[in-house]
Parts: sequence; structure tokens; C-alpha cells
Amino acid sequence: MDFTFTDDQLAFRDSVQSMLENEVTTTSIRERWASDTGENADMLNTLNEMGMNSLLVPEACGGLGMDLVDFVLLAEACGKAALPESIVEDAVVAGGLLADLLVVGKNTDQVQELLGAMASGEARVGCAHIINPYSNFAQQKDWMLLANGNDVHLVPNSELKFTALKSVDPSRRLQKIDWTPSRKTRVADGEVGAGLQRATLNRGALAAAAQLLGLAQAMVQQAVDYSSTREQFGKAIGTNQAVKHLMADCAVQIEFAKPAVYRAAYTVGVAPQRADWAVSHAKTAAGAAAELSARNATQVHGAMGYTWECDLHIWVKRAWALAKEWGDAGFHKNRIHEWLLQPNALLGPEFTFGKRYIDNSESAAA
Repeated sequence: MDFTFTDDQLAFRDSVQSMLENEVTTTSIRERWASDTGENADMLNTLNEMGMNSLLVPEACGGLGMDLVDFVLLAEACGKAALPESIVEDAVVAGGLLADLLVVGKNTDQVQELLGAMASGEARVGCAHIINPYSNFAQQKDWMLLANGNDVHLVPNSELKFTALKSVDPSRRLQKIDWTPSRKTRVADGEVGAGLQRATLNRGALAAAAQLLGLAQAMVQQAVDYSSTREQFGKAIGTNQAVKHLMADCAVQIEFAKPAVYRAAYTVGVAPQRADWAVSHAKTAAGAAAELSARNATQVHGAMGYTWECDLHIWVKRAWALAKEWGDAGFHKNRIHEWLLQPNALLGPEFTFGKRYIDNSESAAA
């Protein structure tokens, strides 16, 4: 089997990444911090026109009907640019949960209409989860998908009360949501609701992992660029072996994290019963790579790396935030341990990919 990305997937990634590099500057990011919404309306429109909102929406609802393998490179590019807008979470987490509701046949007409509105950019839907209760940019959404025990509720913004919370990352606008569950807003319950929330957790962690991967690459690149121009004793500091080792350690961590993230995107789509440990592996590996890159890149920048004026902190603080979002390292390591220690865990190369990987997924989850 060929697991390399297609030319179309790479071309889509390149076009999105090029646009973000040109439009999402550190100046524009800082301008968002001072704005009322924290977002740039023109950027939201541009991302929608490029198909980011519609990529994962089923074709029957007016979307492109593609999958997470198609989207994971775009999420990585958004992380690399430190994009403040919550397009990745909206498309992957909220959009994915709505698509799951269609599959299980819950509130089909309402959900189908809402997915179509998401694809066209006419409506924005956010999501909060028991492990991630404070939603980013929740107040700017038209609808929120919320959990109450095993129940899943779809609630209009007008019925919610928001309390702003501070984040370590000034680009994030977290809100605590107060609301009253009702039969009218409930769209799933019982085992179905619990299963939907589990799938939502995996998609949220995968979205965070992909962005962490991009953040790590961006921080290493900034450190390399700085060490190539900053001179001490008549030579660039990047020529010193100690600096090279700092960056090499980050590069190794990033290269180990990449296949874990890409594999998790594949697993969520073709074998969701095995997604728990694959996603946790991705989140753990990408989080470790990003946190090491943040630490080492800051050290390469020296004392100025800790200052507000140094742009590096934009990426560093985003990495700190996303490393804890949708489960921290301890949570995901525990999920990996639970999978590995079960007596019927399918371990070994013959179960890594391919037909046996998919056919045995259900039995492994039993």
C-alpha cells in the first residue's frame, strides 16, 4: 500500500500554507489581540473560499466529502502559521460530530441543514467536551455542541451565557459556557452519545496534534534563522556545535512525531475502534516535539527569547496551550498503556495497516 500523500493533497497544503505565510503576519496576529473578537473577518472568508469549512462536510450536504488524511496537512499548516482563527477545531471537531450525528440518524434534517450552512460559511458551530470544557471563540459561534453526561446537545448561541477566561496564549478567546440542558436541544444520549463524545475527543486531540507539529517546525525554523544571523566573537552562533545539537534534537522529535500524526488521521477514518491509542500516540509525540522546540528555540534566542517583543513567544504560548488541550501528556500516555496491556491487543507489523488492520479492529475493541 502507498501511504505517501497525493500530489493533490500536497498542492492543497502548499496553496493554504502560502496564503497563510503572506496574510498571517506577526503584526496581524498582534492586531487581533487588541480587537473585540480576536479574529480577522477577511481571513475567515478567505479560508472558507479555499474550502476549509467544506472539506470534511459530506457531499450530500454541499461539502467536498473528503477525510482527515486530506485535512491533516492543512491543520499542520495552520499550526505553522500560528493561525488565531479556530478553523481547524470547527471543521474537524464540530463538523465531525455533526457528520457522525447523520450516520447514527439523529436529528437528520436539522443536522444536514447545519452542515450545509457550515460548508458555505453561513453558520459557525463550536464544540465543548468534558475534557475540554472551555471552548475557543465560543461566543462567535452560531451553535454549540455541548455534553451533559452521555448526552450530546445542539444549542443555539442565544440560549448560552458566556464568561471570558484568560489563556496563556493571547490569541485564544476561551469562554466558560453556562446553559440549561433540555429535551429540545438533546440530539443523542445513552451509548450512542457516549460513543460520539469518545470520537469527538479523538478528533480534537488529532487536530491539536497536527497543529503542534506545525508549531514545532515553525519554532525550529525561527531559531535556525536567528542563529544564522546573530553573531558572537565574529561568527554566527549557529556555527557552534551546542546550538546545532539543540536544533538537531528538535528535528529528530519532529520526524518521529510526523508519522504518528499522519497514521492517527488514517486510523480515525478507517478503523475508529483503534483510534484511541493511535491518537494518543500522535498527541503525545507531537506535544513532546513542540514543547522541546519551544524550550530549545527560546534558549537559542537567549534572553530576548523570553520577552514580549520577540515574536517567538506567539508560537511558544500556542504550543503550551495546545499541549494541554484535549488531554495532556499524562492522560494520553494512560490511554496508550491501557491499550497495550489489554490481553487481546493487536500488536506487531501485520496489524499496523492494511486489510487485517481494518478487519480486526472491531474484535480488538471488544
